[in-house]
Amino acid sequence: MPGLRIIRHPGSSAPYRRGAVLAIGNFDGLHKGHAALIGRAAALARDSDAPTAVLTFEPHPRNVFVPGCEPFRLTPFRVKEREIGRLGVDFLFIQHFDAEFAQQSAESFIDDVIVHAVGASQVVVGHDCTFGNRRRGTPDMLREHGAAAGFGVTVVEPVRGADAVYSSTHIRELLKAGRPREAAAQLGRFWEIDGRVALGDQRGRTIGFPTANLGLGEYLRPALGVYAVTVSGDGPDDPLDGMTIDGVANIGLRPTVGGLVPRLEAHLFDISRDLYGRHLRVALVDFIRPERKFASFDELKDQIATDALKAREILAKEPH
Repeated sequence: MPGLRIIRHPGSSAPYRRGAVLAIGNFDGLHKGHAALIGRAAALARDSDAPTAVLTFEPHPRNVFVPGCEPFRLTPFRVKEREIGRLGVDFLFIQHFDAEFAQQSAESFIDDVIVHAVGASQVVVGHDCTFGNRRRGTPDMLREHGAAAGFGVTVVEPVRGADAVYSSTHIRELLKAGRPREAAAQLGRFWEIDGRVALGDQRGRTIGFPTANLGLGEYLRPALGVYAVTVSGDGPDDPLDGMTIDGVANIGLRPTVGGLVPRLEAHLFDISRDLYGRHLRVALVDFIRPERKFASFDELKDQIATDALKAREILAKEPH
């Protein structure tokens, strides 16, 4: 991401400009509340002629505390990096999170990471920020230690939209309920599943609806079913780079053909490109219907045609 420098192992000897205004958080989703918090850090950085930095944790701490938990990520690291880069951040610090790091005391985190590794001049956190072993670290502890160590602390209160406080948890609930438009209102963009196109069973071609197939990986499983989607490339070498193509997608197990692992299958309208091995971004615009099993391929084909027509109607009303 141009303008964004990633530091995967922050340390006092690394050659980057110290004195940054540092926003700290998991930032899964990069929703409007996260953008406001990082925006506050950027504004403070401009006022003090300092770099803007973000410190986040990979893998997500939930994977360490609840190993084997069901997939829940809204923004895997590739996507999180891209969205943070769009916010004008100079440095993205990636703190590796494992069982050993989880045992570090809150005081050690402040001293080792914020003071010595990053050398922050100011820290910006959410009101509900916790950190360190047993989550003993709080904004009040940050203020106390910051006063002694020489960095300021800004605590950002919850940011409310028209209907609710912006929240990753709430966004997950909306997506699981098949309400992608409401999730988009919280995110500030349609939620995307980003991935590399894999070779499928090619049944779609035999019934006139070829699809690009993406695994879901660590992404949250939204409501299984059919969606109106838009599809774009994710790199200068991708055939769809700079383009946004309307389409219809199924997310699920494909019960008609006995599928066992959920995946995304997207049929792109009015375009024929070889997309195998390419990286695509599939944005969920609207939920059309739940996934179900059909008695025959002819019945499935007829339903896909109906779904595609509905998706075209939905997407024709979207700004392009």
